[in-house]
Amino acid sequence: MPATQPTSLSPDAVREAVETAAKHAAASEAERRLPAEVVAPVLAAGFARHFVPARWGGSAGTFRALLPAVAAIAEGCTAAAWFASLAASVGRLAAHLPLEGQAELWRDGPDTPLVGALAASGTAERVPGGWRVSGQWPYVSGADSSAWALVCARAVDGERQEPRFFAVPRASYALRDSWFNVGLRGTGSNTLFLDGVTVPGTRSVALADLLAGEAPDAEAPCHRVPMKAANGLTLTAPLLGAARGALRHWSGLVRGKLQAPAAVVTGAVDRTPFELMLARADGEVDAAALLLERVAEVVDRGTVDPLLTARNGRDCALAADLLAGAVDRLLRSSGSRGQSDTEPLQRFWRDINAGAGHSGLQFPPAASALVRASGVLDTP
Repeated sequence: MPATQPTSLSPDAVREAVETAAKHAAASEAERRLPAEVVAPVLAAGFARHFVPARWGGSAGTFRALLPAVAAIAEGCTAAAWFASLAASVGRLAAHLPLEGQAELWRDGPDTPLVGALAASGTAERVPGGWRVSGQWPYVSGADSSAWALVCARAVDGERQEPRFFAVPRASYALRDSWFNVGLRGTGSNTLFLDGVTVPGTRSVALADLLAGEAPDAEAPCHRVPMKAANGLTLTAPLLGAARGALRHWSGLVRGKLQAPAAVVTGAVDRTPFELMLARADGEVDAAALLLERVAEVVDRGTVDPLLTARNGRDCALAADLLAGAVDRLLRSSGSRGQSDTEPLQRFWRDINAGAGHSGLQFPPAASALVRASGVLDTP
């Protein structure tokens, strides 16, 4: 077992990551990737190790600790928070690999930066000792900063077919610069390629095991949670912080109007619409935070039934809707000044809408899953 590592997400280390990410936010967006100056303090703060099993020197931490730390980074840079949150999430998923594969992945320590490609965009065929994997995976956030990738492929083994995940080291995959989206530009979510790479069986796990939350020799609650019960939280946590950042910047832009005299006189600014806007947006952000805190509380129990799994998915999708709606109204009410390229408000608006558009945060399928899990359709 590696030497004991410091506990992840200490306030001082997170604060340094917050300040550095905010300082480089504009540059990260312009370069369409996070610079090393941002990645280093995020890793030093312990996001990558947060869910790594203790046997490998990780923190095997909680979602209640992860949520505020990710949100804090997002108040200055959504892209950096997205990277931090997914680095933690992929580490949790990798803990489902066989123990021999885990030992290889975290051989150099629990701060190894991992990235994930969850869509089954590749193919794998059984070969002696493992699998031969090929394919391309778009939208792999933080790929340029990765040391390993966890990719999903459609695996064929004789008559049997199933989606499986495969852990591959950086030397095995190529990257193509393909990330030109309107929001979350700094995430560097480029395309990953594998061309006939042989992956040993010890570095592969069936998607069904991740969906069930069946990590081998799981000791911590975070390793006994179904994937669908937890993944929405790691996608929505950055949006929560971004909405708080947007609200702060909007308040600065309209401060003069909020401070206008209450009495309406000829030619004076009526502050009432701006008070209503502030109160509603602040309330919606608070409501989203409460939903996400409940999700974190549920998954930290370690045992989550199908109904709670579905409710967590609904809560995360609903929180994303609330946050995107609140920031939409803030931008519209900010005037031309809020839409300037140099104004962070429009960047938060683009980032939140890009994040809320993720396939894992769509409300219709989440609502359908909750209704079906509740059994209400079984009632005569």
